[in-house]
Amino acid sequence: MMPFAVLSGFVVALIAPWLTRRLAGRVGWGLALLPAGLALYFGSLLPQAAANRTAAFSSPWVEELGLLFSFRADGLSLLFALLISGIGTLVVIYGGGYLKGHPKLGRFYGWLFVFMAAMLGVALSDNILLLFVFWELTSLSSYQLIGFEHEKESARAAALQALLVTGAGGLALLAGLLLLGQATGTFELSALLGQGEMLRASPLYIPAVILILLGAFTKSAQFPFHFWLPNAMEAPTPVSAYLHSATMVKAGVYLMARLSPALGGTEFWLYTVGGVGAATMLLGGYLALSQTDLKRLLAYSTVSAQGMLTLLIGLGTPHALEAAVV
Repeated sequence: MMPFAVLSGFVVALIAPWLTRRLAGRVGWGLALLPAGLALYFGSLLPQAAANRTAAFSSPWVEELGLLFSFRADGLSLLFALLISGIGTLVVIYGGGYLKGHPKLGRFYGWLFVFMAAMLGVALSDNILLLFVFWELTSLSSYQLIGFEHEKESARAAALQALLVTGAGGLALLAGLLLLGQATGTFELSALLGQGEMLRASPLYIPAVILILLGAFTKSAQFPFHFWLPNAMEAPTPVSAYLHSATMVKAGVYLMARLSPALGGTEFWLYTVGGVGAATMLLGGYLALSQTDLKRLLAYSTVSAQGMLTLLIGLGTPHALEAAVV
């Protein structure tokens, strides 16, 4: 069931243009049935997570390399899956009204569902290389959504800037994940997280952390990579609401929170993650004060909120992590 839940968005993305023509003015409500159903499904897994019983799926992927096509739903991944599907339901409905009659509404929905499925893949993947594949799909689909109104030069420039920043960070992330696999001998998150002591003692620890944090910082618009997020508000408002307030920028925060049991607990983690988070929180708040455009004000306040979450993850105490989740 879990692979279907993750991959169903790709299927709907393929038929979204056809459904848009068939359902006309009701398309938003019709397409919202999928994320609403996914939210109910993920909600039904919460009692298992509360009892420390995680739902999981695993199948051979690249057997020669020992890689698995695996998903796992614990408390943290379910929190993000519910955000992605729950807020996605509202954005799909909102998008149908906001872009009603737009000649490219079908294309909009197609890329929106690709993005939704990719974000679910990031949140639920247990294999870190599979997570990376979905991570890059979020960058590609967000490029299309930010540049949706591609007749405008500003929209094209903002989309390209977001793609270049997050894409470069993605390459660094891939290198860091490969170092993690080499240091621990596994690419499965569930196994890797239990090898924190060995990983922190490895000579590959600091290079791996730096590369992974570059990927996380670019995605979550941390200083000094914060500039792409306000510029990406060139996207239509439903895209801004979904990608840059609720989900895409949270991917970096999710990655740091997910890997903190294995990578956290050192002074290097504390000062790097906590320091960048504090700087981003203060800078985003300061820049928000001078904004008169509502979308840019929301963008900078999002940057500040992302910085606060990063700071809390960097601190890494039980109370700090609970506060980050709240």
